[in-house]
Amino acid sequence: MKPFSRILCTVDLSEHSKVVAEYANMLAKTMNAQVDVLYVAPTLSQYVGFHVPPSSIENFVGEIVEGAEKSMERFVAENFQGVNATGKIVTGYAAEEIILYANTMKVDLIIMGTHGRKGLDRVLFGSVAEKVVKTASQPVLTIRPFIDED
Repeated sequence: MKPFSRILCTVDLSEHSKVVAEYANMLAKTMNAQVDVLYVAPTLSQYVGFHVPPSSIENFVGEIVEGAEKSMERFVAENFQGVNATGKIVTGYAAEEIILYANTMKVDLIIMGTHGRKGLDRVLFGSVAEKVVKTASQPVLTIRPFIDED
């Protein structure tokens, strides 16, 4: 097995992301790898036909991206000390953007969390992790984050 030199760590910037980052951080330190931390903001283009003006949607997405950039800066600083890590924000459909980024940047490993959607949520939105695992040409490490409730 060839060592990983570039790791893609996908996050949603929730509390669960810290658990996923721990794995990416540990592997990066072990293998002296670079980490690309990626957040995919939704485009919300699916709502254009629902009497929502496109300019309102664009403004809302812009605000999401702006907030995510600030959060990403803090997240990388807090969770990747001593590791060559950079944060990146893109917009689009998460699974597609993750695969595109991984292929374009030639990452060796994708690390991502699972959030266990159930029922109608899963039918409507699917599983980003499942789509990435099925379509990625790189190995994918999925982490089911457990948050200690103590």
